Amino acid sequence: MSTVAIVIVLVAAAIGLSAVLSRRRTQIPVSSGAHQAPVQLNRDDFEGADREWLVAIFTSATCNSCAETVARASILAGDAVAVVEIEVTAQPKLHTRYEIDAVPIVVIANSGGVVEKSFIGPVSATHLWGAVAELREPGSVPADCSDVAGSVDADSDPAAVDGANVGGAESGNPSRD
Repeated sequence: MSTVAIVIVLVAAAIGLSAVLSRRRTQIPVSSGAHQAPVQLNRDDFEGADREWLVAIFTSATCNSCAETVARASILAGDAVAVVEIEVTAQPKLHTRYEIDAVPIVVIANSGGVVEKSFIGPVSATHLWGAVAELREPGSVPADCSDVAGSVDADSDPAAVDGANVGGAESGNPSRD
């Protein structure tokens, strides 16, 4: 009978030790790995807040494709469209506030700051210009060119996104993408 009691005590001790150790184990957060763009911007955070549209390009000096993306977007600047580059070392607080975790990320926001379209990774001039044209004047992009105004994101070209561990949100306003 004393052997059974010793076995019961040992089993109970093993269960108790297991419970203590499992509580001490650090839980590793699981990341989906998907990069995201902000869905809302505070227009006062950016130059050109008075313009109808804002094209904000989140970049990094170490990003190979960011300069090309900024050059493509810069052509869109005008009376109704503000184009602003937000480089991570120059404006780290904005990258943190908008949880930017990869570059380049281009967002096109309306006058209320709602992101109507976004691109994660390098974007062609055709896609970017088509998206802005369609947002400014719906129906201006021919129906057979529907892909022209489409988003390019990390899922379609994961190798094109440069990681910049500064902060994470999805590819624009889900109702518009």
